[in-house]
Amino acid sequence: MPIRKKVTILGSGAAGLTAAIYAARANLEPLVIQGLQTGGQLTITTDVENFPGFPNGIQGPELMEQMIAQAERFGTQYIYDNAESIDLSKRPFTIKTSSEEILTDVLIICTGASAKLLGLEAENKLMGHGVSACATCDGFFFKEKKVFVVGGGDTALEEAMFLTRFATSVTVIHRREAFRASAIMIERCKRNAKVDYLLNSVLEDINDVSKGEVTSVKVRNIKTDEVQELPADGVFIAIGHQPNTDLFKGHLPLDENGYIKSNGVFTDIKGVFAAGDVMDSVYRQAVTAAGTGCQAALEAQWLLEKEEAEGEMGKPEEAKAGAGAVREPAKADSLRS
Repeated sequence: MPIRKKVTILGSGAAGLTAAIYAARANLEPLVIQGLQTGGQLTITTDVENFPGFPNGIQGPELMEQMIAQAERFGTQYIYDNAESIDLSKRPFTIKTSSEEILTDVLIICTGASAKLLGLEAENKLMGHGVSACATCDGFFFKEKKVFVVGGGDTALEEAMFLTRFATSVTVIHRREAFRASAIMIERCKRNAKVDYLLNSVLEDINDVSKGEVTSVKVRNIKTDEVQELPADGVFIAIGHQPNTDLFKGHLPLDENGYIKSNGVFTDIKGVFAAGDVMDSVYRQAVTAAGTGCQAALEAQWLLEKEEAEGEMGKPEEAKAGAGAVREPAKADSLRS
């Protein structure tokens, strides 16, 4: 027997849980399909000091546990599973997990994005303990430290420039002779005396897993095959992010990098919203993800209230491409917390 819901949320990171809190407080009894990494990227982050309300910082997993409990307090239900297939061709939409089938009037997609990693064993074991994929999140912890950035695009050079605010030195490791970054970013980095470069080089390993912290890196020159071990306090992986959108290929328009195309939180289909890193390739912060999660939930509430008032709620409806972003301005009264 399918589960019937008004609102279903895919993903349990900052966007998904904020959407759940708002939807639950609107008595929409949302269902969150958590995925197998409950809490999203913040679960692999140690100290979070840039989320409002925590002047002394908070551990990433603890923050997500509190958000899960807060959403549950207002009536959110959870399924600890991955969505395996979806049908957005008609409303109610259909979502299938490994064990459940869910029919839902509104779908809020908050599946996030994953940082691309190198695949080193030490990289995974030291993530959050000297290894990071977000300079904006973790740069503050590397005051007066020696750090390395891996990558050659705009993201890598932007991360390097940001880290110079804290670190004593920043070394960019890039496998090619020339950077893929824009000319203006390259020029900015060249003017910064704190930034050094190891070109035609790859990161071979990170020490020291046994100590639970970064003490040095092994870097190999791909032209000479020479390997050198260099002292280090931190490593930032900046080779890009991959939005978790494989499930939506053929169902929703995606941009050239795989992010869901949206008009704010509106997708191309009425009743389907997107929030957080799954549609945001620019900011990728917990607080911005939470903000869009809030917007998606409020717009879902407004849509359902409008359909209920017009006697249309729950009626089978063919989903029409391009209908999602067309709406009247939301009424302020319906959006009050």
